[in-house]
Amino acid sequence: MDQLQAMRVYLRVAELGSFTAAADNLGMLKASVSNAVRQLEQELGTRLLHRTTRKVQMTQDGQQYYERCRDLLADFEELTTLFSASEDRQLRGRLRVDMPLALARIRVIPHLPEFLLRHPQLEIELSSTDRRVDMVREGFDCVVRVGGVGEQGVIALPLGELAQCNCASPGYLQRYGMPQQLADLAAHQLVHYAQSLGSRPTGFEYQDAEGQLQRLAMPGSVTVNNSDAYQQAALAGLGIIQVPRRGVQSGLDSGSLVEILPLYVPPPLPVSLLYANRRQLPLRVRRFMTWLQELLKPELQG
Repeated sequence: MDQLQAMRVYLRVAELGSFTAAADNLGMLKASVSNAVRQLEQELGTRLLHRTTRKVQMTQDGQQYYERCRDLLADFEELTTLFSASEDRQLRGRLRVDMPLALARIRVIPHLPEFLLRHPQLEIELSSTDRRVDMVREGFDCVVRVGGVGEQGVIALPLGELAQCNCASPGYLQRYGMPQQLADLAAHQLVHYAQSLGSRPTGFEYQDAEGQLQRLAMPGSVTVNNSDAYQQAALAGLGIIQVPRRGVQSGLDSGSLVEILPLYVPPPLPVSLLYANRRQLPLRVRRFMTWLQELLKPELQG
């Protein structure tokens, strides 16, 4: 049995959790299925499956091999149709994507069903925390990065910028007053944001008349490390926040948040689409990236 067929057999055993069920599904003898998996384990030098009389489960190595097999077989199937004239040929395999939490919640996830409806054989793993993932080490196909790229060995495609604003809750402003100029911030509280708790807060950020970034130290009782908690802290009256306007627009429209100091806003945040520096990206990655670019275009300026 060739390597590709053995990989297909292993995937089916792992998915069904049974040598018998996999053999029935593939139209093979159970002994042939068992031999194929055993040969794979011998070649790899590791055990892929835990076998008991009642069920079959993947080992930790088996889980890693399963995930890589799915991707490799999807790439192989795509390769066989590489020169097909049809642009609508079926996309298969898995996509692992990372993007900021707010962007995923507000824009991407609501539109994801229509993309998957066109490509029902795709599987998407969507990471949406504010943590900066290591794209290469963690195996992401593409990453939407807000802010500086700061990563080697990847290609960064600029998508645009997110305008920022300063805001606070009406209750907070009733308690502390509406600041009219930077000097007024001495009597105010800032909700601090830090990707890694324990790091030094940057303070209130703004652009001066020359367009240079300036920072003003401010007190604050609360530090958070994700965008949802950041906004909720402002809504709870814990202080001023500085955020992409798009993420708080509904709060500004409803009056649950109020914009302050519009002449002293942080610079826009660059948004980039990162992908691996590979000679030939899989079609499923290229199609998803194109869809993502079009989807995000209305959200971004310039």
